[in-house]
Amino acid sequence: MQYTNFKELIDSYKVIFFDSFGVLRNHKGVIEGVANTLNYLDEQQKPFYVVTNDASRGRREIAARFAESGISSITPEKVISSGMLAREYLRHKIKEGRIAYLGTKNSAHYIETTGLKTRSIHDLDLDNIDDITGLVFLDDEGFDWNEDINKAVNLLRRKNIPVIVANTDVNYPVAKNEIAIAVGGIANMVESIVGKTFIRFGKPDAQIFMFTYELLEGQGIRKDEILMVGDTLKTDIIGANKFGIDTVLVLSGNTPARKAEMRIESTGIIPNYVCESIAIE
Repeated sequence: MQYTNFKELIDSYKVIFFDSFGVLRNHKGVIEGVANTLNYLDEQQKPFYVVTNDASRGRREIAARFAESGISSITPEKVISSGMLAREYLRHKIKEGRIAYLGTKNSAHYIETTGLKTRSIHDLDLDNIDDITGLVFLDDEGFDWNEDINKAVNLLRRKNIPVIVANTDVNYPVAKNEIAIAVGGIANMVESIVGKTFIRFGKPDAQIFMFTYELLEGQGIRKDEILMVGDTLKTDIIGANKFGIDTVLVLSGNTPARKAEMRIESTGIIPNYVCESIAIE
């Protein structure tokens, strides 16, 4: 498989969209060489955005986490998360009641900024659910996987309420050769058990790319001048392909180099380019 030099590649585009985990950072922290790449983009005055399915924390927290690792150029305004899309849905579609959620207290920030009240599934009493008007899957932490997932199933058996999946990722890497189940994977399981259709936000749905593209309105940026950089074919790459922007698969995260060609062939999801990472010297 032929790899493309990332620095030469980004010189051909006016705007760069980056996935976060597996592209900019991994389980160890910021990936080596990423700081140089972002500094280069700043020097070239080339705008970039972090387009992520991470709904476990707000955009300020995401930016602060990068700042703690020495990356100050990722400001909150440059972070576009699937949690923001879920928040917009809640703001416009659910006007009252309390929203139950699976996730940490921090992840509930996206719901609470709409003015809606929240209740963690962990704290929910199934005999007192009259005020529950929705359920949101936010994060794979903050609840008991046995007791609380069962509780979510039984809540949906008792009440017909909208269910929002704010992070569609089914897994994420936690070590070089290990993955963990993400909240999207939990949502898929619960959906199949209860036989209802959930509302999903984030990649591979093209809406998150549309949301980010609208931020460029008035700048005269065409779709063919944008590059999406991702590490996962079935979310980052297919989502950007559907939206009509060019894509590069990087091999620093979910797609290992030894399996990249096989996965592209078997899925039929074809990136425009393949790079080992976004690191530049």
